[in-house]
Amino acid sequence: MSDEVYDVIIIGGGPAGLTAALYTARHKMKTMVLESNKLGGKALEAHWIENYPGFPEGIEGPKLMEKFIDQVMKFNPVINFETVIGLSDFGDLKMVSTRNGFHQSKSVIIATGVSRKQLSVPGESKFKGRGVSYCAVCDGPFFEGKEIAVIGSGLDAVHDIEILSETASKVYAVPEKDGYSEDFPELKKMKADPKVEFIENANVKEIGGEDFVEYIVLEGSKTEKVNVDGVFIILEQVPTSSILKEAGVKTDDGGCILVDMEQETNMDGVFAAGDCSCKGMQVVTATGMGAKAALSAMKYVKKLKG
Repeated sequence: MSDEVYDVIIIGGGPAGLTAALYTARHKMKTMVLESNKLGGKALEAHWIENYPGFPEGIEGPKLMEKFIDQVMKFNPVINFETVIGLSDFGDLKMVSTRNGFHQSKSVIIATGVSRKQLSVPGESKFKGRGVSYCAVCDGPFFEGKEIAVIGSGLDAVHDIEILSETASKVYAVPEKDGYSEDFPELKKMKADPKVEFIENANVKEIGGEDFVEYIVLEGSKTEKVNVDGVFIILEQVPTSSILKEAGVKTDDGGCILVDMEQETNMDGVFAAGDCSCKGMQVVTATGMGAKAALSAMKYVKKLKG
């Protein structure tokens, strides 16, 4: 364990976490960002963002995040790529445990984002990275000219069908038995696209193949095997805050972290921002919450220091 004590530790390096770090580091708060994967979060998967202020022509998600990172790094926060496994509250001091050790801080901002639910069917885990994907923007180019299936009934699934149909030779749209969650206007256009085939009232029961995905098995009024080269599983997004929930951070039934108007959780000195609180689910709302959480954390730390 390091004896170093930070003013704020930010768990998560997406839009909310990076914005929080920009605010705290710029105000000379001793700041650490803990990120388990890549800085930028889910925004890295955004093919094109047209609703972020200041970019009237639109901008690719990864390029927008590059600008976020460049701006944050001007103020020299500590960036550590570590997976957080726990949080302990010792009153005026918080301890964040990772797979690498422990870090101490006067305050914590949770900005862990969301992840996709899984189908949990045979073959899903086996073929991750070998035909099973959860991100059309990330992996779509690998399937140019191939036949693929998109599993999911929400807006993200509909958008990914649009993206993938531009390059794939065939897209099977499988919303499963409950059908699409809303009457999305994009569906009318896609149903007229000869490259897109809708298979409704059927659930995926298996993903199969040898070394790579070769087919899916659907079960509805009958069981059928559909040959595909890839499967994009675009189900509901869920908060990635289960470990912090175990530490005593209150959430709702869906796992969303509960915060007040100042982004503070039920634990003094622990704040949450961005998609993990399930409010907005947009880059612009995440940044707003990140800024508010940072301002609240700074006020809390200054109060501790007297």
